[in-house]
Amino acid sequence: MNRARRPYLLPDPLLCSAEETAGGLTMTVIDEYIRKHEYRMPRYKYLENLYKGFHDVYRQPEKPDWKPDNRLAVNFPKYVTDTFLGFAYGIPIKKSHPDETVDAAIKEFERDNEITDHEYELAKKCCVYGHAWEYLYQDENARTKMVACTPKEVFTVYDDTVQNRALFAVRYGYHENGATRYGEAMTREEILVFDNGNIKERRQNPYGRIPVVEWQLNTERIGLYEEAAGLVEAFNHTIGEKANDVDAFAEAYLAVLGAELDEDGIYKIRDNRVINLYGTDDAKDILVQFLQKPTADGTQENLLDRLEQLIYRTSMVSDISDETFGNATSGTALAFKLLPMSNLAAGFDRKVEKSLRKRYKLFCSLSTNVSDRDAWRDVKIQTSRNLPKNVQEEAQTAAQLEGVVSKETQLSVLSIVSDPKDEIERMEREQNQREESAVDRRMFGGLTDDQSGVLGTERSGSAEEELNG
Repeated sequence: MNRARRPYLLPDPLLCSAEETAGGLTMTVIDEYIRKHEYRMPRYKYLENLYKGFHDVYRQPEKPDWKPDNRLAVNFPKYVTDTFLGFAYGIPIKKSHPDETVDAAIKEFERDNEITDHEYELAKKCCVYGHAWEYLYQDENARTKMVACTPKEVFTVYDDTVQNRALFAVRYGYHENGATRYGEAMTREEILVFDNGNIKERRQNPYGRIPVVEWQLNTERIGLYEEAAGLVEAFNHTIGEKANDVDAFAEAYLAVLGAELDEDGIYKIRDNRVINLYGTDDAKDILVQFLQKPTADGTQENLLDRLEQLIYRTSMVSDISDETFGNATSGTALAFKLLPMSNLAAGFDRKVEKSLRKRYKLFCSLSTNVSDRDAWRDVKIQTSRNLPKNVQEEAQTAAQLEGVVSKETQLSVLSIVSDPKDEIERMEREQNQREESAVDRRMFGGLTDDQSGVLGTERSGSAEEELNG
């Protein structure tokens, strides 16, 4: 098994003394922290390759040509990541605001940025790298836009005080030649555009805050499957060696003892698959058999089963393809099977809510978006787990909440209601229509047949009197 040394460095915050940037941000400081950030690249690339299926098993030294050399990679990292994301954020995050004007502005902002896909990609990057970045900017129409960035291209530098206050952020990349660097450095006051080691432009920062938001899977910024990476590599190595054993069995040597075969005889045995040996009166003196090396099939199977169990257990993601999931006889039993993944999702929810509040704080800082700079404080954020729903149980629960909680809270229990506020408005419109219809029936359509007949006769008599008069 390949035992290459992996000098990976967890992405602890980059710290800087406030005195270094007191006179303004310079290219020297920017270059220094870009170099520090690039020390983290091996880890990011390794985790990204694991998700994409390019595992270390493909980089092991090649075996001699006469030996089987199967390279098999079971992509547990992608399965674990996609399963967790589908469970935790398969249902989009809901945001609402009590002020209708602010709520409409937020919804328009989210439509402009394809928010469902944007947030899903951010969550996926957090699972792969342990954290990700959201970069906000104003487009040519002065509309606030967002981009989901990997931690390979964005980082933030903090001061070394107990406040751990962000001093500046950098977004950078390399031109096609791979040698020339370009990007932006952002402080609260200005945005510096640089290229090839020189600052090309300085422009005012419209937000008054650093326009990047960090999303974290956890405080340590450890990826979802990072702690199980060694188990995945061991599984790949073991299953590859098992495939090698199968090939070796299929290509086993044939040993013929007690008789001499000429070249023509060897070819006949190979082509006709018939062995007819003679030259001795005692057949037991001739031994024909395949040479096989000892196998450890049972040991290998036990190891593969143990590694697979540990991969799911370490990553805290349930193997929903397991047959035991089909044996869950109640919602409570299913909830217990999903409890580790639910706990993981709940911890991520707290980090996501913190990041979303920072996002809307930036959004509300511009008067072109909303008039109240503090409107972000009242944004309500709701996440939901993507589980099979029992609508009948939900309806019973909602009915029992009648008069106990607000109508909006009552409707939020129902998974079929995507937006309780909109649902309340539709209910009010339908109620108004019913009341108007009831009034119309009482005024014009609520008479019995006898009453209609009398009324018709009276109207006809009045009409004749008018004509004769």
